[in-house]
Amino acid sequence: MFSFIILHYKNIEETICCLNYITKNNYNDYHIIIVDNNTLNSNQEKQIRKYTNDIIKLSDNLGFAKANNIGIKYAEKKYNSMFYIVINNDVYIYQKDFLKIIKDDYKKYKFDMLGPKIDSPSGESVNPFPAIKLKSEVKKEINYCNKLIKIYQSNILTCLLDTYLKLKYLFLNKPKVENGKKVVMNVPLHCCAIVFSKEYVEKYTDTFNSCTFLFHEEEFLYQRLIKNNLISIYDPRLEVFHKEGSSTKVSFKNKRLRRLFHEKERKKSLEKLLEIV
Repeated sequence: MFSFIILHYKNIEETICCLNYITKNNYNDYHIIIVDNNTLNSNQEKQIRKYTNDIIKLSDNLGFAKANNIGIKYAEKKYNSMFYIVINNDVYIYQKDFLKIIKDDYKKYKFDMLGPKIDSPSGESVNPFPAIKLKSEVKKEINYCNKLIKIYQSNILTCLLDTYLKLKYLFLNKPKVENGKKVVMNVPLHCCAIVFSKEYVEKYTDTFNSCTFLFHEEEFLYQRLIKNNLISIYDPRLEVFHKEGSSTKVSFKNKRLRRLFHEKERKKSLEKLLEIV
């Protein structure tokens, strides 16, 4: 009835930890599909096969949306599940009744997509997701990306920015973002952990908009939601822990280069988003 789709990229320790948490919960009637963005070696694959034989090894790194879409279609064809639980490999599920809450919410709301409360080290991974919704906001964010790209191309400018931000938040409290405390409908949801219904997966050839490589998948889903009268639910009874960005940290040891990559990919996604908002 349930398929977990977990995207793997480089960080095998996180993937194994994620799998451990799922299996320790002793759920019934579920399958785990690992989608590897062309990084698994033979020893790492053996480690994963202790948990599942459903491993999709991609011949290239397809990023977030395309790779997850392949995993979801594989699960749909092989298992015809009722629910598709897409989680990052640095997301941990502690709840014993996680799957029960999903079933209960579907009976009550007939959702297309469902999002949990997200605990994270920074506190910035939250639901409902603070999505960019207006064309003017997208344009503003693209301009912000351009400024950051110029800064992160320089070691000196990056250091100056870091110093400025430290001083700023020394005297001003950093804006706090929190998870919602109540169930809410038809809101944007964070894509680090999201549940799709069978009806939604059958309705669309691509579960996620496949025009992006990384970042802002939430906004694309939200645009589809509002334009097609779909149902999204945020339920704080459902909880996960998100370690945040472990794969990109493994890929980029240099913090400045990691930020530069982040902003360049964000800009690409935002430019695509601008076409549909």
